Amino acid sequence: MTDIMRDELGSPKIVDRATFQGELDALRVREKAHTREGDAIAAARRRLPMVEVNGATPLIGERGPVTLLDAFEGRRMLIAYYFMWHTGHPAPEQCEGCTWDTSQVRELSYIHSRDVTYATFCQGPYEESARYRDFMGWEMPWYSAQASLGTLLVGRRVGRMHIVCYLRQGSNVFETYWTTSRGVEAMDNSFRLLDLTAYGRQETWEDSPTGWPQQWEANAEQLRTDGRPTAQWSRLKAGHSDDLGTGRH
Repeated sequence: MTDIMRDELGSPKIVDRATFQGELDALRVREKAHTREGDAIAAARRRLPMVEVNGATPLIGERGPVTLLDAFEGRRMLIAYYFMWHTGHPAPEQCEGCTWDTSQVRELSYIHSRDVTYATFCQGPYEESARYRDFMGWEMPWYSAQASLGTLLVGRRVGRMHIVCYLRQGSNVFETYWTTSRGVEAMDNSFRLLDLTAYGRQETWEDSPTGWPQQWEANAEQLRTDGRPTAQWSRLKAGHSDDLGTGRH
């Protein structure tokens, strides 16, 4: 693996300020076109039809059994992240990708101000997974959807990460959008920031010049450090227990 702090690496060509700005201005044209295309796709997303979902679908929350409708917390819309879970496994063996995504969801007041609730729907048992939430220091609403995954994820692969968006009209609930795989990068800011840097994400699939560090395969291991999801180490350092009550930690 390349040691980016020590090894000799390729680097961008050195030019004067005017040349640099000229190249950046040319790229900015493409960036703006990309932004406008993203706006157009979002506009099309807002025009998608919707499908009704049973608002009484059961979930398990902090106070016990609740319904999908309850998870809206009185707001008009709901964004649910379906967290992958390995039942009975210790914290180091839980999903590094879902840990990566969920660790980046912190301040929810802006989402709430648009009449939207954000919640995690874990695909495992409540008690075990809620211990993981507490270990990681996450504060978003947390539910177990384990008993209802066949209903909530009908036609999709249970056990995979998903973002699903819902709209409430009175007590009637509708699904308006869903995505999976790289679609869940909508939650991410780390990759988006890395994309702005000279070396990008440093993944092997990226189109980078010869000599640029590309030490990561596009797989789960890039989100792990020394056998754990990377974000867990800061929680352990802060003194949080990773005991999920499984007898293995």
